[in-house]
Amino acid sequence: MSICQPFAPKIQGMLLMTMERLFSGLMALVSIFLIYLAIGYVAPIAYDPIGPRPYPILIFSLLAFGCLVVAFRPASFTKAIELGLNKTIIRNLILCALALLVYGLIFEVLGFILATILMSFAVGLLFAGNPLKSFIFSVLISIGLYVLFDLFLDVKLPLGLLSGIIG
Repeated sequence: MSICQPFAPKIQGMLLMTMERLFSGLMALVSIFLIYLAIGYVAPIAYDPIGPRPYPILIFSLLAFGCLVVAFRPASFTKAIELGLNKTIIRNLILCALALLVYGLIFEVLGFILATILMSFAVGLLFAGNPLKSFIFSVLISIGLYVLFDLFLDVKLPLGLLSGIIG
């Protein structure tokens, strides 16, 4: 047993806390920069009398505030968190991020419904879902969200390959 071994958990906890504070500080700086960009934003068409400017300012302000709270909170309020990451979980997280990236790339081409079916089916399988149930849920959630956005929220989503059938 070395002299440093009893201090290893304490040092590891301090390192994680430092990384958390650095990341939070960096996110706060990015949020403040995005607030600066949002202040100068002018939309060519505004449906609202005050325009779309307050919404990103509010969101990024809340994000910056939360990040600053995490970055500058006293050490007595922090404790080490064991995330339980193993190779399987890390692989699924990477595959989930790739599924979201592919979703963004195929969204316009395939349209909202087909792209959402593929993405939600892939994520369902990543979380050990039954393939048949994941597919049924993917179809239902895609159509349901399309109806919600198109009919109730009046947000036009791309139909892609289904534009000849639906639109």
